[in-house]
Amino acid sequence: MLALALLVPTGAAGAAPAPAATAAPAHFMVVGPAGDLARTEESVRAVGGTVVQSWPQIGVLVATSTDPGFAEAVRKQPGVQQAGASRNLVEWLPPTRSTALEPTEGTAAPAAINALGDTEPLEAEQWDLPLIKADKAHLLSQGDRDVTVGVLDYGIDPEHPDLKPNLDVSKSVSCVNQGIPDQSPAAWAPQNAEQDHGTHVAGTIAAARNGIGVAGVAPNVSLASVRLIDDGGFIYPEYAVCGFVWAAEHGFDITNNSYFVDPWYLWCDTDPDQKAAAEAVRRAVDYAAGRDVVNVASAGNSNWDLSKPILDENSPNNGGPTQSRQTGDECEVLPGELDGVVNVGSTGVQSVKSYFSNYGLGSVDVTAPGGDKNQIPQTPSANGRILSTLPGGGWGWKQGTSMSGPHAAGVVALLRSTHPEWKATQVAKVLEAQADRLPCPEVYDPDGDGEPDAVCEGGASGAGFYGAGMIDALDAVR
Repeated sequence: MLALALLVPTGAAGAAPAPAATAAPAHFMVVGPAGDLARTEESVRAVGGTVVQSWPQIGVLVATSTDPGFAEAVRKQPGVQQAGASRNLVEWLPPTRSTALEPTEGTAAPAAINALGDTEPLEAEQWDLPLIKADKAHLLSQGDRDVTVGVLDYGIDPEHPDLKPNLDVSKSVSCVNQGIPDQSPAAWAPQNAEQDHGTHVAGTIAAARNGIGVAGVAPNVSLASVRLIDDGGFIYPEYAVCGFVWAAEHGFDITNNSYFVDPWYLWCDTDPDQKAAAEAVRRAVDYAAGRDVVNVASAGNSNWDLSKPILDENSPNNGGPTQSRQTGDECEVLPGELDGVVNVGSTGVQSVKSYFSNYGLGSVDVTAPGGDKNQIPQTPSANGRILSTLPGGGWGWKQGTSMSGPHAAGVVALLRSTHPEWKATQVAKVLEAQADRLPCPEVYDPDGDGEPDAVCEGGASGAGFYGAGMIDALDAVR
């Protein structure tokens, strides 16, 4: 998940839109029959909308309109199954949400280059690799170049020396222009040092073993940069739909999704706008899975039990006052809680749930190192976060389920390299079967105040916190 702490809410559903005559066009997801959207597109235009991007293969299109009543009007038209605003209509207000990214916690200067390339100069700081046995796995396999992991994120620095050897620019793309694919490097690469999230994620998956910096979990597989985060820090539904469809149609084997779809922390089917946008993302995820893509997602950083009703006090996050709403089974975090997505929780070096990680019996599939500043490793820096690559050829530490997801994506890449004949569904099942069980802690009190901060269901299985358990890179290559 992008947010490494709760996002600062600044938006509202109830804010009055600007008059239609002077408003900028708002964006809507329109869902119709898969295979042919001709009638759906006609209906959009019939009520004054403009079609800006269309995916007939999944029956989804993006439309714009200056009419706040567009969604209600188009729902009554032929060829339209669902329709809803993808941005809660607050785009008629200036988007003022702060970025979803936590600042990088310190940087690491590279040690002298190791010409042998068997041990990376900064690998002594990577406590996370031994925790999932990736260091031992690399003695048997470092992955296959034919396996492609799509990093759906802020973009990957194409010149980083730890990433450039593995980056496939022919498969890289930006989706942040209304969901319209743009393959120009200027579009899919990060625009500045603050847009470092995707580069950090990519290094955890597949930083090369080249005697420079750090090593990834699968250091010989290919990476593709799929930019889903715009300059304002948002991931709107049309961006996500574009990313999953692109992955499905360009030969990706895995996608890593260290984010949640904005502007709702949870998307609820009881609201017609949210239901339409969620259905669009759901269809895109299903389309990718149907094209044999393993989709890996981060579980989130709100310390929520996703298996229980949740009080969401921070949505929407793109302008104005927020709503306070009790959410239940009708609401989901996108894309992590969708069927067929591997949802990954986070631990620190002690293999205990990170203080921020979401959890929940049946809601988290596996767990992986995501860092925890309060769990201190025996490394030169004693930094409990995850060390990885940063734009501009640097390295630095971050923590979050954003960091645990790419560890799992890396292990999936090793599995797909070792067993290229296995289908995506089998790979996901084996990832869980090979995971090492972690029991529930007797008391979970990471801040030490004497009060439990979360309750783990599942007893010795640890399933409430850890799903099937800690991912295992060594089993993946044997």
